[in-house]
Amino acid sequence: MSILFVLTSHDAFGDTGRDTGLWLEEFLVPYYTLIDAGYPVRLASPKGGRVPIDPLSIDAFKDHPLYKRFGADAALKERLVSTLELSAIVDSQVSALIYPGGHGPLWDLRNQPDSIALIESLLAQGKPVATICHAGCALLDARKRDGRPWVEGVQVTAFSDSEEAAVGLEKAVPYLVEAELKALGAVYSKTLDWERHVVVSGALITGQNPASSQGVAEAVIEQLNA
Repeated sequence: MSILFVLTSHDAFGDTGRDTGLWLEEFLVPYYTLIDAGYPVRLASPKGGRVPIDPLSIDAFKDHPLYKRFGADAALKERLVSTLELSAIVDSQVSALIYPGGHGPLWDLRNQPDSIALIESLLAQGKPVATICHAGCALLDARKRDGRPWVEGVQVTAFSDSEEAAVGLEKAVPYLVEAELKALGAVYSKTLDWERHVVVSGALITGQNPASSQGVAEAVIEQLNA
């Protein structure tokens, strides 16, 4: 059994001059939850190697106990600069996929062919596929065997358009994940901005925002133990 975290390789927020990348809370919370539960975990990214971390996510998480744990975790820091390249992943060796968010995935995980192939394969096998926040974008180009979107008619959540507006970035992002999911026929739901909201639709597990990270991890574990 192996749990694969698929992380972004993208570090530039469009042409704004801002840095972006992985949102740290959405990675550390499920990562340590799974590690502490005894699950083997691997990390991969489109380019392999270093995963960029959004500086704002460090500021937002620096007072959390898990950030202190991360600060002393030399092994994890090494793993984050030496991730596997997605193209090297064999789907039969993966028991579940977890996609943490951050704005980085909007640029490099929506139409990444290796990522799409993994999602399609695992969902077809009934293996858990989980996305958190902006990483819901990784589902947008996934298709069923008949060519229809995987999310069509499926209950999902992801970072809401109102949350994007609340941080003043609705015009800076390349697209809005909620709007794109709805356009594909997904049955999108959300709760209040920044509140925990997790949707489980068969093997597909989606979380709305950083606050949903723990719930997503728990849902993955529940399915792995079923």
